[in-house]
Order: sequence, then structure tokens, then C-alpha cells
Amino acid sequence: MYIEKIKSPADLKGLDMEALRAVAEETRAAVINRVSRKGGHVGPNLGFVEATVALHYVFDAPKDKIVFDISHQCYPHKILTGRAAGFTGDAEEMNAVSGYTSPEESPEYDFFTVGHTSTSVSLATGLQKARDVEGTGENVIAVIGDGSLSGGEAFEGLDEAAELGTGIIVVVNDNEMSIAENHGGLYRNLQALRESGGESGLNFFKALGFDYLYVEEGNDVEKLVAAFRKVKGTTRPTVVHVHTEKGHGFAPAVAHKEAWHWGAPFNPADGSRPEGGGRESYDVLFSDWMLREMKQDPTLIAVTAGTPAAAGFTPEKRREAGRQHLDMGIAEEQACAMVSGMAKGGLRPVWTVFSTFVQRAYDQIAQDLCINGNAAVINVMAGGTGTMNDVTHACLFDIPMLCSIPGLIYLAPTTCEEYFAMLRWAIRQEGKPVVIRVPSNGVVHTAESVEEEYAYEPSYKVMHEGRDVAIIAAGSFYQKGEAVVRLLAEKGIDATLVNPRYLHAVDAATLGGLKAHHRLVVTLEDGCKDGGFGERIAAYYGPTDMKVLVCGVKKGLYDRFNQHDLLEENRLLDEQIVEDAMGLM
Repeated sequence: MYIEKIKSPADLKGLDMEALRAVAEETRAAVINRVSRKGGHVGPNLGFVEATVALHYVFDAPKDKIVFDISHQCYPHKILTGRAAGFTGDAEEMNAVSGYTSPEESPEYDFFTVGHTSTSVSLATGLQKARDVEGTGENVIAVIGDGSLSGGEAFEGLDEAAELGTGIIVVVNDNEMSIAENHGGLYRNLQALRESGGESGLNFFKALGFDYLYVEEGNDVEKLVAAFRKVKGTTRPTVVHVHTEKGHGFAPAVAHKEAWHWGAPFNPADGSRPEGGGRESYDVLFSDWMLREMKQDPTLIAVTAGTPAAAGFTPEKRREAGRQHLDMGIAEEQACAMVSGMAKGGLRPVWTVFSTFVQRAYDQIAQDLCINGNAAVINVMAGGTGTMNDVTHACLFDIPMLCSIPGLIYLAPTTCEEYFAMLRWAIRQEGKPVVIRVPSNGVVHTAESVEEEYAYEPSYKVMHEGRDVAIIAAGSFYQKGEAVVRLLAEKGIDATLVNPRYLHAVDAATLGGLKAHHRLVVTLEDGCKDGGFGERIAAYYGPTDMKVLVCGVKKGLYDRFNQHDLLEENRLLDEQIVEDAMGLM
């Protein structure tokens, strides 16, 4: 075994080409070992094994600086920079290594914590400028996938790298895929470059001012070593365009590239996974509903931005939807501005986006959508503590972020029936942009009737009227509110339970009505409480005698957290909420 002896890239330097190929195969096996046991990004990492071996063989890390985009292809890099145990060791050793580049984990080799896409070239231009000013002379290499080129920041980074005009090497890992298929006019040029062996007269990178080198055999270590040797020490902005195969070396990942971009643990022998529980999910329910509605309404358009799975639009469903489904590629800013334009033009667009990625379009939501008042609809998926848990993907900040934007209605349904009622209203109304925070705590049904009409002014719904204590429980934490009310009842307190439904503003009439018979209001929200929903209610009651207990997650950078531990740390377990409420009483 080679990788057991490789503690740093320097250990690669004395190997011959046959040994480098063996290192690549061992690295691939280590990646498969980890993702089969722990889950993670499969296809992108497997496709970039040989390129990583060649990069570390030719360049001199950590003096030479390699910046990875989105980190979906960083596993081989970690293996070759002293962290192989995170891929071959026991569960504790694996848990010590994250799925993303991390300076906390390896300050020598990981220069940035990166988990959102299209950033590597921009980050690398900062290192490029620092090197130029300080005169240190190292190579600066940015690795970026073809899918990430659809993000606007990638263009901005390339534009600035060319403007600086000094040595930077951009390795474009072209596996002809984003998470799903690529979308956008740029990809026709990448195709032309591949088909011409890099000789096409139309060359996006040359047009920006880059020197350009094409490598067709992007999974051949020897060809890659030769290419990287040619550009090492360049004093010019240079693109090395490498054609790789997503999932290379693992047949299931090659055959089904989209399904194997990321995945849960599996059997490495055949790629099989345990049968799912068959539980309902909002992505499937939403896409099924949209497909039915689309047949009746040609103006209804489903929009995604590089993550069609967020909306349940599988390849089969995308084909069924035809032109009524649009995927922007990884370009949330474009998605937001386009749905605003579609709404202005008389269409009924619904953009579905994960909470962590809606952050990327804050300015477009504020400027292009809300200032213009166009009635587009946004589904925010996976918001809360029980979804993604890496520091780069935490879904805790959409409530304070979106609720800071004027002119936006932010709804928080508590059940499946309430969600679809809100969705139908949001699509029909023509007055304002509406965002819906789709519940992330599973699909909960209710036999009770739900309102079909909503309004632009917030109107909370009192679900149970008690006295002394009022629990205002929003969205995914509504069922937690029900549990807290039951526990308080066991202590002799008949608490009021309120479903606020609206996150962006307070319902002064309902809150004012609570003053007569209540001494304490407890707010529950599944996300960051700083600047969130509960603090708005606390501000409303500020000049009064009403006590307010705001329950949510304290603002922080939480990484690879366990949901139960995070709730406990923030005193969000049901019993803790009751204990704190009793203490204030």
C-alpha cells in the first residue's frame, strides 16, 4: 500500500509512473471505502483522483497553493495530504475529517472552508494578488468544475484573474455534468472545445485573456503530469481544461451520474443501498402536484438552480414537465431575477431552493424581486436544525435573512395540507412575492380544515386558547409547540397555542389580545433566533409587562452538529423549554 506511507505530497515525488497509477487506484478505493460507509460526494471525487495525484506530484504544496471549488472533489486531496485515516480508518477517524476543505483541519493544505459553488477562482485571485505584492513566487492553482462555471462568481473570478495578468492556473474539471446535467450557453463552447481537442476557434477562456491547454485523457495520470509540467511556473493566467469522467472507476456511479453525485452509505460491491422506508417527502409531493397542475395551466413554471432534486424533479419528471421546468445551473441570482421577470410577464413561476443556497441570492430577492413587487413564489426547502449540518451548508439563517427584506411575505406552514393551501394561494395572488418555508420535520397531516385564503397583513391563528402562558410555534417547530403545551398541562398550566403562519411581521391584534390573560409568551422557531421571528415578537412586547422567552438557535458557526445535541445546547428540548418557562413564571 502506498497511501498508508504518504504523509504529504512530498512523498509522491520519487515515484515512477507505474507507482503513481497504483496510488491513484488506492486513493479511489479509499474514497469508495469512506463514502460507502459514511456517505458523501461520490462521482465528483472519483472522477478527479488522477488529476489530484498529478497536481500533487508536479506542484509543491503547501508552498504552491491549490484552492478547490465547492469541495466536491477534495477527498483525494485530503488522502494525499496526511488525512488518509479519514478514508481508511475507523468511524472515529472518519468523523474527524469533514467532507469539505477546512483550514481548521489542515491549515497547511486547505486554505479556505468552501462548500458553496463557483468560488475557487475568486478566492485564488486573492492569493494571486498577495503573492504578487509580497514577491513570494509560488504557483496558485484554482480547481473548478464545469458545473460551477454557471455561477456568476466564477465569471467574475476569471475576469479578475485575467485582469491581474500574472501567473494563475485554473484547472477546469470538465466531466460534462453539474449535480444534474449542465444548462447554459457556455456549455456549447465546452462541448466544441472537447470535440475539437481544444482547437475550436471559439474559446471562452482565450476570449477572456487566458492561455489555454486541453487534456482529453483526464483520467490518465501520465498525460496529466505532462500537462501540469508545461504550465508550472507560468507567469500568465492559464486554463488547463481537463476532460474527466464523473464516477470514474466505479461502474454504478458512471452509469447513473446524477444519482451518484452525492449519496448515503451503500454496498461497495454492487452499489446497492438499503430500501427506503417509503415515507412521504415534500419534494415528491410538490413535483407530483406541480406536474398535475401544469397540465391545466401552461403559465405555471417550476424553476430550480442546479439542484432539481430539491423540488423532486427527477430526470423522468423533468422530461414530463418539458419546457415548464427550467434549471438555471448553479446560478441562484439568475433564478431569482428570472422568476421576477417571468412573473412580470404574466407567468406563474415557483422557484424551489435549499435554505443554504437562498443566501446566495439575497440582493436579487431584495432588488430584482421585492422592490419590483413581482408575484413570484419561492419554496425554501430544508430550513432548520434537522437537515444539512456542515458549517458551509447549515440551514439556520433563512428566517432572519429573508424577514429583513421589505415587501416579502414569508409563510411557515405546519402541515402538508396547510403547505399546499398556502402554495395554491401564493400562485394565484398577483400582488407580492411570496416565500414558503416548507416544513423540514417530515410530512405531517391534519384532519382539521385549513384556510385556503391568506393575506398580505399577518394573521396568526390561535389553535388552543388557554391563559397565563402562550406558545407561539412557527412552521417545523409547531409540533414541538404542541408537545410543550402537553407538558405544561401536566404541570397544571393550560397554555395557549398559536400557529403564527407569517414569519415576516407581527400580528399586533393577536399579540395585543394575549395581554389580558397571559403573563408569558414563548416563541419557537427552527433556526437562528438572532434577528429572527421571535425577536420581532419580543420587540413588540418590549414596552409592556409581558415576559417573552425567545427559543431558537443562538447565532454561530456550527459544524457537523448532531441535531439533538444542538437542541440541547440551545435549550430547545421540550423539557428544557418547559423548565425555562416555569422558571420565568
